[in-house]
Amino acid sequence: MKTELRASTTTSLSLQNHNLFTSPQGSLAGALKGCLGSLDGACIEKLLLHCASALESNDITLAQQVMWVLNNVASSLGDPNQRLTSWFLRALISRASRVCPTALNLNGNGFVQRRLMSVTELAEYVDLIPWHRFGYSASNSAIFKAIEGFSKVHILDFSITHCMQWPTLIDALAKRPEGPPSLRITVPSFRPQVPPLLNVSCEEVGLRLGNFSKFRQVPFEFNVIGNSSSSSSSSTSSTSETTIMSEESSSLFPFEVLLSQLNPSSLNLQEDEALVINFQNWLRYLCDEPNVEIYEGASLRDTFLNTIKSLNPRVVVVVDEDSDLSASSLTSRITTCFNYLWIPFDALETFLAKDSPHRIEFEADIGHKIENIIGFEGFQRIERLESGLMLSQRMKNAGFFSIPFGEDTVGEVKALLDEHASGWGMKREEDNNMLVLTWKGHNSVFATAWVPTNGGSLED
Repeated sequence: MKTELRASTTTSLSLQNHNLFTSPQGSLAGALKGCLGSLDGACIEKLLLHCASALESNDITLAQQVMWVLNNVASSLGDPNQRLTSWFLRALISRASRVCPTALNLNGNGFVQRRLMSVTELAEYVDLIPWHRFGYSASNSAIFKAIEGFSKVHILDFSITHCMQWPTLIDALAKRPEGPPSLRITVPSFRPQVPPLLNVSCEEVGLRLGNFSKFRQVPFEFNVIGNSSSSSSSSTSSTSETTIMSEESSSLFPFEVLLSQLNPSSLNLQEDEALVINFQNWLRYLCDEPNVEIYEGASLRDTFLNTIKSLNPRVVVVVDEDSDLSASSLTSRITTCFNYLWIPFDALETFLAKDSPHRIEFEADIGHKIENIIGFEGFQRIERLESGLMLSQRMKNAGFFSIPFGEDTVGEVKALLDEHASGWGMKREEDNNMLVLTWKGHNSVFATAWVPTNGGSLED
């Protein structure tokens, strides 16, 4: 959302250090011009950009002054602007601490403590707002249509929400007039070290899905590929908390190992099964920068999609957040991030108390993302989200073409959104066959479905 649309929410500014306004550079006074007395979204964004510019030019003194101003605005229990600002401030402190480790002494640190959730708690987490359920609903409906007439279905699942998507699909398959197909779900043994985190292993998740499938009389098999010793947050753990260290995240997720497993032999692909590829908030963690030495000038993301295409899937569904956060410029990322991630903060404000544990936990997960987007560069910056339009072009370049969502899918998504606050909506972008979740008219999450160009249309 553009910052001027948040201007109605203002935050009183009370500075304890009035010397900040007498900076010899005069730059801080310029940044605060028109903002004294209150700070709305536009003024906060201006300060964030001013701080980023100071950091990029190694002006730690000015950066510190701006951070002190932001520190007087930020509050993890305040209004949406204050809460969002608190996480941006934390990210800027994290970045500044590597430029000059002893220069700052504010309320931030370099790691986020996260509790490992139970399966029941994870279900409550994804139900808070339709951020995840929207993608589940759109994807499951598209998958259900794509596998019509098949007696065997194999889903290769790349997701960060631990198979929470599949009970609904299993229930729908159990009701098929012709009877349920045999269902096989394959997941990687490792996942990006990002929230939400679960306190049971992916094998245990598979056992629970198997029990549910047995109850619904759907033949079921669950497979885990990759080196289980590389598993991170999916591993069984007896502790209730874990520390997410952004500096280590990318090095702990061996995409290259996974890439080597994506072949018909390792996956045990069968000619008479419908292969489904499911990407839920996942492709962004594949590096999008070209690598001449390893991938012949292509990026890991493009190489991964080319490998997926070679498996000749029946359908590929891709769901992710609809924003471009992959720019090399820090100031560009701050502007885009600030004008996008206000959405969940604003949505949670409509129905949860300011001190709600569920709200604080959900916002902390967004804060972890902000810290990685703003606080890190190079291989340590693993959050490399691209918009639905950019992803669509990437899929086309990889040899896929999009297929539209049917009216049944649209109806199911609308029914889901009726269960949530009135600010949530959905729109269809016909040019790219996308369904888009919106909050107060602004794009939040996109869903798309694809088939390889050599695979023929699903309507054939």
